[in-house]
Amino acid sequence: MSMLSMVEAELPPGFRFHPRDDELVCDYLAVKLAGGGGRGSFHGSAVMVDVDLNKCEPWDLPATACVGGKEWYFFSLRDRKYATGQRTNRATMSGYWKATGKDKPVARKGLLVGMRKTLVFHQGRAPKGKKTDWVMHEYRMEGSAVTPKSPFKEDWVLCRVLYKSRRISTKPTMETSHDDSGALLLQPNTTPALSGKGNASSKMLDSKSGLPSTWNPS
Repeated sequence: MSMLSMVEAELPPGFRFHPRDDELVCDYLAVKLAGGGGRGSFHGSAVMVDVDLNKCEPWDLPATACVGGKEWYFFSLRDRKYATGQRTNRATMSGYWKATGKDKPVARKGLLVGMRKTLVFHQGRAPKGKKTDWVMHEYRMEGSAVTPKSPFKEDWVLCRVLYKSRRISTKPTMETSHDDSGALLLQPNTTPALSGKGNASSKMLDSKSGLPSTWNPS
């Protein structure tokens, strides 16, 4: 059982580890960068662990990082692709993390405290990698959270990784529509479920984790 699972087991039913973006930046990452090792502990063990993303594939993270529901949280030290540049090396043995969209600001009480970058894992080598359902949110300190009193000697970031499973229903579902009079109608969805051994969408998912029951990174 993971450390966060042990924490959640002692909470009242319905409570889960689900921090907001500003809490991840100000209450966890800021403490880590200030030399506090990251806020939060349980029986003397840290809630979030350090993970080297260059040596860990995304499907190995559930057994390495801490779990909160179906999300995995951890700290990572960004590896600069070039010693004199700002580009980050996010490649692993089987693929790479690719940024998507624009970085989003993280604010607390109207003040900028950090930025959130969204990345998607691709198998293979750029630029011909195959997109997967593994998504990562990478948080870094910015704005008012960076002060002269908090000299950040190391380039640590906080990461939240999740697997966006795509479940295929085998039973028809009821869809809503309206007729010309505005009355609400229920119509069965007769779209056939996808099947076939060669179809990636037909992979069996584990009932507990929601992850593929068999994962072949090749």
